[in-house]
Amino acid sequence: MAAAADSIFSGVRLGVQTYSFRELPRTPNGDAIEPVIRAMTECGLSECELFAPQVEPLSGPGRSAQDREELRRWRLETPLDHFRAVGKAFRSAGISVYAYNYSFNASFTDAEIDRGFEMTRALGAEIITSSTTLDVARRVVPFAERHRMVVAMHGHSRIEANEFATPESFAAAMKMSRYFKVNLDIGHFTAANYDALAYIREHHADITNLHLKDRKRNQGDNLAWGRGDTPIREVLQLLKREQWPIRAYIEYEYRGEGTPVDEVKACLAYTRQALA
Repeated sequence: MAAAADSIFSGVRLGVQTYSFRELPRTPNGDAIEPVIRAMTECGLSECELFAPQVEPLSGPGRSAQDREELRRWRLETPLDHFRAVGKAFRSAGISVYAYNYSFNASFTDAEIDRGFEMTRALGAEIITSSTTLDVARRVVPFAERHRMVVAMHGHSRIEANEFATPESFAAAMKMSRYFKVNLDIGHFTAANYDALAYIREHHADITNLHLKDRKRNQGDNLAWGRGDTPIREVLQLLKREQWPIRAYIEYEYRGEGTPVDEVKACLAYTRQALA
């Protein structure tokens, strides 16, 4: 397999949240590692935020209690050498796994929380990104401190007391631990009627990576890039101008007419044009 191209463009580190390839068929063993690597290579992207369900067996993400228990056992009993092999497969293709997107939730045992840090390190990733809640984040604090690993909170647009969506919710997390940072989704942030440009200017030192998508304000839909209200172009120009070490990762989430690979390529072309 040919190595993925270098995805640094105009000094900005471009990449992909591999959730973008969620519709690709899985391999017979249930994971999506090989399809994701092939897709990234075809797109010419050399780094990613790896979506944990694509590493986990297909039977795990089901909603039944039996499925959840099966997934718990898989997380706790799968040898760490398995994750080392996954990380090696990406590196052999010229791809860096910067972050493992392992979303802690209220059903996680302490052992599952701890295991997330071990899996991330075995993969060779630098940080964890997580769609979680403030209550669960409090449980994660001692594990982040013990493993000395950054956990970047991913925000959505739903504004509720326990959710990550507002600037105040991110601030509350960062007060809990020096290892807590922000994985800012500029599409969701815009849909919640916040100013992504202003937030990035003020908090750039605490942002690990961005999710790039285009949404309308007032909880509007995901749209093809350039049709929503999200200042994607302006954000990319800001990163280019300031040269902050913030990754900018494509997250394909709108309903495109092409394959996931086609649509990620289109998003990548948009980012490169914006940075030209």
